[in-house]
Amino acid sequence: MTLCGVALGLSGCGAAKVAEVPPQKDAAVFESFTYKGNDDFYAANPLPDQESFYNPILPGWYSDPTICTNGKGDYFLATSTFTYVPGVPLFHSTDLVNWKKVGHILTRESQMKNFRHQHVSGGIFAPDLKYNPANETYYMITTNVGAGNFFVKTKDPFGEWSDPIYLPEVQGIDPSFFFDNDGRAYIVNNDDAPDYKPEYPGHRTVRVVEFDTKTDKCVGERKIVVNKGWRPEDKPIWCEGPHIYNIDGTYYLMTAEGGTGDWHSEVIYKGKSPMGPYTPWQGNPILTQRDLAKDREMPITCAGHADLVQTKEGDWWAVFLACRPVADGFENLGRETFMLPVTWTDDKWPVITRHGETIPMIVKRPGVVRNDSVTFGNFEWTDNFTSPSLDGEWMSLRGDISDLYSLSSPEGHLSLKCSEIEPTEKDVASFLGRRVQHHKYECSTHMVFAPSDRQYAGLVVMKDETHQYQLARTAEDGNQFVVLRKVDENGVSEVARNPISSGSDAIDLKVISDGKTYAFHYSLDRGASWSAIAENVDARHTSTAVAGGFTGTTVGPFAVKAKTGEALAAAAK
Repeated sequence: MTLCGVALGLSGCGAAKVAEVPPQKDAAVFESFTYKGNDDFYAANPLPDQESFYNPILPGWYSDPTICTNGKGDYFLATSTFTYVPGVPLFHSTDLVNWKKVGHILTRESQMKNFRHQHVSGGIFAPDLKYNPANETYYMITTNVGAGNFFVKTKDPFGEWSDPIYLPEVQGIDPSFFFDNDGRAYIVNNDDAPDYKPEYPGHRTVRVVEFDTKTDKCVGERKIVVNKGWRPEDKPIWCEGPHIYNIDGTYYLMTAEGGTGDWHSEVIYKGKSPMGPYTPWQGNPILTQRDLAKDREMPITCAGHADLVQTKEGDWWAVFLACRPVADGFENLGRETFMLPVTWTDDKWPVITRHGETIPMIVKRPGVVRNDSVTFGNFEWTDNFTSPSLDGEWMSLRGDISDLYSLSSPEGHLSLKCSEIEPTEKDVASFLGRRVQHHKYECSTHMVFAPSDRQYAGLVVMKDETHQYQLARTAEDGNQFVVLRKVDENGVSEVARNPISSGSDAIDLKVISDGKTYAFHYSLDRGASWSAIAENVDARHTSTAVAGGFTGTTVGPFAVKAKTGEALAAAAK
């Protein structure tokens, strides 16, 4: 894998392999995959100096960020992955600006229970990452919506994490650890209304329980510390994603409110103990964009679900999720990870954005020098599949697909078997995706594939089981075609079909996005010339605005032997 032009928009990554490999029976062979971002903002607004960085710091679908430090100069950041595998990417930094993905926290099937048959937006919700100095252990606690709340732990965050330890007594979602200065530990999370009798839709509570790190069990009763939200009379919804901090002897409880859409926000409370009682700040919310004009240029929306960290220099920063819709209010990027400094009022309340303040896309951290491996800006990324293992950008859905792919047969290529599990099913398909990280991007692949009838292989733009575009080579009655297939709630339909010569098994496929529409192209002469199979294809179809859910869009190679109509109907049941 090569990464070129990070934050600079340079090109020229990845030389093509010279020798053409022969086709494989019932499998597609991919020589390379290239993704290139070309967003207008980055092109028109180069960073002014080496102390500046772009927001979002993790562009594309990196939602529900959580951050921690070990107090020794290391910072770790993780995000949700839902049913994508491996789960919960882990980033490391020593300065909060230069982040490197160092692996994933959930890498084994035993850590991701009951993923099969869950919706793409099932699985792992809102991880929380903490370091406990009392036992020098890192913890990640989260919700698996198909199995319950659990945590994993490790002494070495760069290595393997434990098998999950489930907490059946902690009901609800979004659990978070709090390790106090006296060595005691607590779990705070979102749960249903008191007595599980909500007064209105979205009526939730925040509850706290003590936790024993020696036995890995909860101690005592769970206590409700927030009912409804910071202004109960307004019937606030979804007080979720809670965190507790001890700052100079004062306990702060921070939660998101308003749901994860345009009304999203972050609010803050103070208390004298981890178990409360907590008093809300009357200046809440401390983070939101809901009070800004809807018709503003280049809006950032949905800001909330924050986490705070104190640097070794003593200042405070917040990571949080937000969205960057295009002009007509939708996007394919999902909820992204942003970062801003925290300011403090005279009476010691933290503030991330003040009323009417927009989230900037260029931020400065004085004294920190940005290096060439940053995670933001326009860049070109190429995987030539020459490594012995898959690059960490690739993900599968719901489970390990090592039995469906090979990086050694043929060597230096990705070979994907044509699985009878289709990407439209809630199961483990022969599909690898990487996050879409720009509104304007193009991705391409060189593929060798000699399909039999009903076999399809190529590139898929994936939002979920019923919102996809598939650009594929296929065969029917001995004739070969390039097809564009649309997947929606009614099933699979063909948008376009072009017959191609079967004289060569090699083909290049390309997807181009301008943020609002897609164009799909193919080449039979290694990119010397391209043919469009479809242009001005509506990108709203793969957006959260249409599909719903909590992920962003991914794109990558797939291979399938399509079921007959009867078999597909049976699988859907």
